[in-house]
Amino acid sequence: QVQVVESGGRLVQAGGSLRLSCAISGGTFSRYAVAWFRQGPGQEREFVAAISRSSSGTYYADSTKGRFAISRDNGARTVYLQMNNLNPEDTAIYFCAAKSVILTVTPPRETDEYPYWGQGTQVTVSS
Repeated sequence: QVQVVESGGRLVQAGGSLRLSCAISGGTFSRYAVAWFRQGPGQEREFVAAISRSSSGTYYADSTKGRFAISRDNGARTVYLQMNNLNPEDTAIYFCAAKSVILTVTPPRETDEYPYWGQGTQVTVSS
């Protein structure tokens, strides 16, 4: 059974930084492509960043490119999202999602491509 658990969300001031963690148990971690999504109040869930199974590729939404960095530690079975220069528009519940893949391919950006999801962690950025 695959379980996905996010942590690290909290209240932070604009311009600050946070690092979110996504721990995945069950299955072969090195085969997972992993993505972060977020959902703001009254908004649809949107793609934030993704990392391929081999860490050879990292991908970002235009709104997070240059400010956020996704990485993974296969030994710790954890994916991280380093978020810098946060602004109030980044306020959302952040979700981690995983998909087991056979080949190293570009991770999808669509929510329905990912079968494993965490419960989310709240990030609030005050102005």
